[in-house]
Amino acid sequence: MSATTLAPGATSPTASRTSPYRLTFGHVLRSEWIKFRSLRSTWWTIGTTIVVMVLFSMSMAASLNFAAETPEMAAEMGNISTVQAIVLGYIFAQLSVAVLGALVITGEYSTGMIRSTLSAVPTRLPALWAKAGIIGVVTFVVGVVGIALSYLVTMPMLSGNDLVPDLGDSVVQRVVLACAGYLALVALVAVGVGTIMRHSAGSIFTLVAFLFVLPLVASFLSQDWVQDIAKFLPMNLATAMMAVTEADAGGVEVLSPGGATIAMVVWAVVSLGAAAVVLKRRDA
Repeated sequence: MSATTLAPGATSPTASRTSPYRLTFGHVLRSEWIKFRSLRSTWWTIGTTIVVMVLFSMSMAASLNFAAETPEMAAEMGNISTVQAIVLGYIFAQLSVAVLGALVITGEYSTGMIRSTLSAVPTRLPALWAKAGIIGVVTFVVGVVGIALSYLVTMPMLSGNDLVPDLGDSVVQRVVLACAGYLALVALVAVGVGTIMRHSAGSIFTLVAFLFVLPLVASFLSQDWVQDIAKFLPMNLATAMMAVTEADAGGVEVLSPGGATIAMVVWAVVSLGAAAVVLKRRDA
């Protein structure tokens, strides 16, 4: 019996071949984007966010107009900056972007799709970063679009009393970017919360408490330590980020715009960091 020999440099037909396909972050990002834009709930939530921002801005513009024509109302409202008319819709828009951020991950847990996602991305974290990157960029753009439409809708309402904010003013630009940035950071916090809790209802309940209930409760408590902590709650950070005058803060003691922005970034980093740890250690 003769033995079969291979020529130098030849490979056995049964030798394992290395697949030419290599999973990259770009592939993961593309896959997550396809999933994100294919969901009907995504577009409903985005549309709701923009509509809420515009409607709230119209209401604020009407109040500013009325204040300009009524001395008593003007004294009550104080020196509220006119730019608030186009950004104040964030108060309710933050809820819809928080829901969107949470559903990006909890929706996969509820359908079981998360198993396929984590099987395709064994290291897991690239999937989380891709989801966070997409939701962050999308909500920032949605915020800018909502503010732009709010400006276009309220401009005719405010022009009669010369209350139209000047978009060329650096302070106005800062407030606009702060508003869009805040919405993006809220959405990132929500992605982290959704990853940790895995359930839509529980995640949304937690976010509502964090964004609305805790600041409201803190406002009724007069202890100094409570007020010191309350400065770092997202709602009060948003007020600080977008404040131009003391009246914009509503009499609440807040951080500086820069300090508030840093604090909000820390919230997002902590939320996503905790989510990353949980995602790596826990079974799907």
